Amino acid sequence: MRNIVRGAAAAMATTMTLSLAACGGSKSNGDPLSSSSPGGGGKGTVVVGSANYPENVLLGEIYYQALKAKGVKVAKKLNINAREVIYKSIQSGELSVLPEYNGALLSFIDKSANAVTTDQVNTALKQKLPASLELLQSAQAEDKDSVTVTKTTADKYKLKSIADLKPVAGQLTIGGPPEFKTRAQGLIGLGKVYGLTFKGFKSLDVAGPVTVSALAKNQVQAADLFTTDPAIVKNGFVVLQDPKNLYSAQNVTPLVNKAVANPDVTSTLDAVAAKLTTQDLLDMNKQVSVDKKDAEEVAADWLKKAGLGG
Repeated sequence: MRNIVRGAAAAMATTMTLSLAACGGSKSNGDPLSSSSPGGGGKGTVVVGSANYPENVLLGEIYYQALKAKGVKVAKKLNINAREVIYKSIQSGELSVLPEYNGALLSFIDKSANAVTTDQVNTALKQKLPASLELLQSAQAEDKDSVTVTKTTADKYKLKSIADLKPVAGQLTIGGPPEFKTRAQGLIGLGKVYGLTFKGFKSLDVAGPVTVSALAKNQVQAADLFTTDPAIVKNGFVVLQDPKNLYSAQNVTPLVNKAVANPDVTSTLDAVAAKLTTQDLLDMNKQVSVDKKDAEEVAADWLKKAGLGG
């Protein structure tokens, strides 16, 4: 991903909406661009969107509150859908700002991209983005996709890296969101880069509770989880190393439509990026998914501690 999220499935969107509700996050009313802020946007309004999984909703909430604190006329339309949907919406101007992950965005735009480091990825992205879109400053905060297994599976097959799966992949079922099956950073890349062919693929949610449960219950033996997911530590899962860098730099990076990229917007989002760390993501994800705090509250607390709140 990170987050090359689906254009598939109202059913999956519903699953994630229920998941967010359980975590205290924002809910969508079923409209692909439904607003989690009453009234939505209007003329001259900066509209912050997000994909449909808790961490991205949380980041969208941080962007929204930071912009609002600076007096920017802003609305939010969070928990929308997959990248395939929201990328089109920011291109068209329906959305103004998205919290993105630079490596996953590059892979989505250019499936042949081979950039690895943050600088390489951002340089390539700036060359590939359409003229209407602009990439702002990347945060140190990074959240990557991973191939993750249980400790039992890791011990049984002596797995430390993705490469170690090659002799046993044919015995294993891997799980992930529907789009993982066709991603450059999914089954396609695992086959091309590591030579892996799995016994089967099980369509699950976007690295959420359904995926965690399926892995824990051995319904799948490997799964696509995000490296900042507190469920990894909580369940004693093993994140397999990625020696061939299938998963490139995945820094949290604002993507904006240039029509709204005025100095107030860019300076505010750059200030957020300058403060946001991977540890912050881990801490905030735990508060939302484990401690069941509301995403709005968690975002407000982080902004206050970072000196960026209202």
